[in-house]
Amino acid sequence: MNGSLPSLCRQIRQDILHMTHAAGSGHPGGSLSAVEILATLYFDIMHLDPSHPEAPDRDRFLLSKGHAAPALYSTLARRGYFDPELLLTLRQLGSPLQGHPHMSSLPGLDCSSGSLGQGLSIANGLALAARQKGLSYRTYCLMGDGEVQEGQVWEAAMTAAHFALDNVCAIIDNNGVQLDGPTGEIMGVEPLADKFHAFGWNVIQVDGHNLDALSHAFHLAEEAKGRPTVLIAQCIKGKGVSFMEHQAAWHGKAPNASELAAALAELV
Repeated sequence: MNGSLPSLCRQIRQDILHMTHAAGSGHPGGSLSAVEILATLYFDIMHLDPSHPEAPDRDRFLLSKGHAAPALYSTLARRGYFDPELLLTLRQLGSPLQGHPHMSSLPGLDCSSGSLGQGLSIANGLALAARQKGLSYRTYCLMGDGEVQEGQVWEAAMTAAHFALDNVCAIIDNNGVQLDGPTGEIMGVEPLADKFHAFGWNVIQVDGHNLDALSHAFHLAEEAKGRPTVLIAQCIKGKGVSFMEHQAAWHGKAPNASELAAALAELV
């Protein structure tokens, strides 16, 4: 693991809070839960070069849970894709940092997203393109656990296994909370591991906030041959801010000034 990742994750969380506060809108809960996943991918695992964001052999990343854009934007900025000062323009008119990722407006984006359930299908297409072009890049797709209630996810899961897309790695941010409440009460998705096993996937269960465990899991995914891999990452909605953790109310609510100050005080 990159030794600077813990402090980087703290910085990304601070960015998420500042961005959503400045915008007066956004999705802090699901952004905070995905921080370690994104930091591990962009600073430890993925083959990429911010100075050549469209290199044909780069690894691809798709944020299928597009509402977590603040986490991805911060990660891209801190990785060198654009000036971090731009982060505070989130959701402003004319800003490239739209509420959900728009790949034509910002370097480093491989997919426009926001309509839940579509990312894994796009990941499959990119993986098939790599095979046809003789390229070795891998495709990573981050989904939410509420998102996998969408039927298209399971059609894509069948497709990836049928075509033995071992260059596809899906990650599920399994934080147990979606827009309206606990995922298990709205439309239960468990047992996720058994379902993906049944669909022909290599399944790895991992602590989504443990950087060493995530790094190890992604390396294991690279070694799996003949079938796609899914990391079922156990995460905490609103991770790092005590009054946001496990709370559906913070799915799409921006912190006000006092809440921002209280949250930042916990991230020191």
